[in-house]
Amino acid sequence: MTEQTGSGPQGQDGTTGVDAYARLVSLLDGIGARYRVIDHAPEGRTEEVSLLRGHPVAQGAKCLVVMVKTGKRTKRYFLAVVPGDARVDLPGLKALAEGSYVSFASADRAEALSGSVSGTILPFSFHPDLELIVDPGVLEHAEIYFNAARLDRSLALSAEDYREYLNRTGARVHPVAASDPQTAAR
Repeated sequence: MTEQTGSGPQGQDGTTGVDAYARLVSLLDGIGARYRVIDHAPEGRTEEVSLLRGHPVAQGAKCLVVMVKTGKRTKRYFLAVVPGDARVDLPGLKALAEGSYVSFASADRAEALSGSVSGTILPFSFHPDLELIVDPGVLEHAEIYFNAARLDRSLALSAEDYREYLNRTGARVHPVAASDPQTAAR
């Protein structure tokens, strides 16, 4: 594993999510966010990549795209960000959106909205149809860790800087991590 501070390479190297990665690094550099780039073996599962990065699973930001039907022909998509050791409260998110049905978005739809493949989805939304909602538990640590639109590269981002970004953009910080394992989904 290698670690560097500041921005990493932004060239087109054929790696999935390069555009999303470059956009993320540009955003973070533009707002003066404090972060570290961590290169590691390719891995997208939260528990395993947390071991590779050397931090508790709870410090990972698990990012999942959820679809909520709000009418016969209307849907809303949410990027739910929860601590790495938590599950998404699907019924709670459905109630919050005043929906009639909730499920995870199909892999194709999640990848189209997030700009990266499952296991590498960023805790940032660059798509107008993807509403960002972050569980407060994600912000409890000094740093949050997440795959940076690539299976072989992660970022450790200052939670304070992430909170400032959320406040500045009007993203919602609201409990979306399940407290009851029976009603939760990963």
